[in-house]
Amino acid sequence: MAQAYFADGRVVWGIALSRLFNKQLERIIDLALVEDTSHGDITSQILISAEQKGRALITARAEGILAGGDVARQVFLKVEPALNIDVIIPDGERVKVGDEVLKITGNIISILKAERVALNFLSHLSGVASETAKYVSRIQKSAAVITDTRKTLPGLRMLEKYAVRLGGGQNHRLHLGDGILIKDNHITALRQTGMNLKDIIAKARKNAPDAIKIEIEVNTFAEAKEAVAAGADIVMLDNMTPDEMKRVVEVKPGWVKLEASGGINLDNVHAVAMTGVDFISVGTITHSARALDFSLELEPL
Repeated sequence: MAQAYFADGRVVWGIALSRLFNKQLERIIDLALVEDTSHGDITSQILISAEQKGRALITARAEGILAGGDVARQVFLKVEPALNIDVIIPDGERVKVGDEVLKITGNIISILKAERVALNFLSHLSGVASETAKYVSRIQKSAAVITDTRKTLPGLRMLEKYAVRLGGGQNHRLHLGDGILIKDNHITALRQTGMNLKDIIAKARKNAPDAIKIEIEVNTFAEAKEAVAAGADIVMLDNMTPDEMKRVVEVKPGWVKLEASGGINLDNVHAVAMTGVDFISVGTITHSARALDFSLELEPL
């Protein structure tokens, strides 16, 4: 997986991760359905005939980027394979209030049984994609790239990172084995043994598999210069001001990539991008994205 580091997520996902994604998606959907339906749907079961058919429309109640439409489709089909699902708007497209996103036709009890789980996935993932798109739009005049982090909801990382790419961002590490990132706690532990940044990077380089890039987190201009001189491939500038970042950009060689991280928000992301950093990692786009609202309404056949 290391060769996928900071690559174009759309290409990598479609080729290298499709099997893993599909297997994990099935597990996620199964878990969500068990959580919501393992004791049945008593309301529908006591009120609606088991043979009654109907049609439902899922409609956007807010403007944003659609993500999770196919996940929602798979939720409905997991509950009832005989349902007919029409995906009206594909993932990655912008939706506005009132847009019809999915049409579901078939057994009404099955539709209602899947409704909340499908809408939860659709709302959350569309929220992630939409929040990412806001950040991407703020840095259009720069060469910087918005990336996500590992600050994801447990169990939903693959889906959230998929949504980030639909919003125009790219993926950072998918997991702890996906690239070497020497963070502050690694440095603290190694400094206790008498090592400095040069020693730490040299040890990482010696022990790392071939072609794995080495990234290290720094907090000051002096540490950034030391990391560059020691041969780091990527230097993460953690919680630095735009002025401090610009100083590092001005002195680093062209082959070293810089990542801005920590304290990034919609108010300051443009200023950070204009310093000349290569990547801007934003935890907010996954851990704090506001859900995009959707509704499901039955209509007569």
